Amino acid sequence: MARVAVVTGAARGIGAATVHRLADAGWRVVAVDRCADDPRVGYPLGTKEQLTSVAKAHPGVVLDVVADVQDIDALRDVVARAEQEFGGVDAAIAAAAVITGGRPLWETDPTDFDPLFDVGVHGVANLARAAVPAMLRRPEPRSGRFVALASAAAHHGMRHLAGYNAAKHAVYGLVRGLAHDLRGTGVTATAVSPGSTRTAMLAESARIYDLDDPDAFAGHQLLGRILEPDEVAATVCWLCSTDAGAITGSVVHADGGFTP
Repeated sequence: MARVAVVTGAARGIGAATVHRLADAGWRVVAVDRCADDPRVGYPLGTKEQLTSVAKAHPGVVLDVVADVQDIDALRDVVARAEQEFGGVDAAIAAAAVITGGRPLWETDPTDFDPLFDVGVHGVANLARAAVPAMLRRPEPRSGRFVALASAAAHHGMRHLAGYNAAKHAVYGLVRGLAHDLRGTGVTATAVSPGSTRTAMLAESARIYDLDDPDAFAGHQLLGRILEPDEVAATVCWLCSTDAGAITGSVVHADGGFTP
């Protein structure tokens, strides 16, 4: 029987790349995105058209659902659909996040932190609240997987991005705690910290730093280049596999050597 995953932030970037990789590997996937801009965020977010195109690439295999990770009831409905349409949930991948910043911490309004934590931390926790019970409903021996996208920023301070640094570090802490809560269940919890990856978020980071080209970030990485979303998705998908059963409560640095 095909394994089933729920992926948030699935309209584009690493989330979309993860959906494609899982579907190509034989998974059934529920691809989730809010498909609307956020007035607190200074750049366009993923669209319904983008989410639909991800699903259309895998007819009958990927189900696209519009839902906001800030809405726990909406995510519970997503998980219920995964169980109804595909028979259960074996993995949940929290890729939805946003970035804001551009000023020193002491010049940053407290409300600037709200989208970072509402989407990037509470959204991760909401996915766990919705999906983990479904994974625990799978019969033993289980091999459920919860994977959250953190960032190299969680481990390496970045100028004028203190809120983003803090939010991504919180994702790592959340995963470590969740892994202990899941002790002995057969369900694991891990984080992936990408480096500079060619996404809309990286383009916004370049704007924050007044850079004309996101490729300017390549010098921070030992590979000497920007990562592609599919490269990070490869790590995420491996962590979802049964081969990754020995890894839990950990972070995998898929960052091209950004983190020392």
